[in-house]
Amino acid sequence: MEKFVVFGRYCKDAIIKREPFREQHLKRLKNLKDSDILVTLGPTKCTKYLFGIFNANDINELKDLIEEDIYWEKGIWINYEIYPWIQAF
Repeated sequence: MEKFVVFGRYCKDAIIKREPFREQHLKRLKNLKDSDILVTLGPTKCTKYLFGIFNANDINELKDLIEEDIYWEKGIWINYEIYPWIQAF
């Protein structure tokens, strides 16, 4: 598996808008973490951006994983960029 860094942006008022979907989102993330797909994911302190590190077979697999998330489907995440990453340490 390859490693990827994901940077994205939350919608305006994401903290409020995410509430009905948060439990489902966190449960899915736990499953991805338990499967060694998700390394880490979370908002920046200002809550405008998201940052994550994932393991995936390729970039298309990761795009599918991101776009299957309830936060993407409901417009809580409004964009993202994926960068292949080489972990040096």
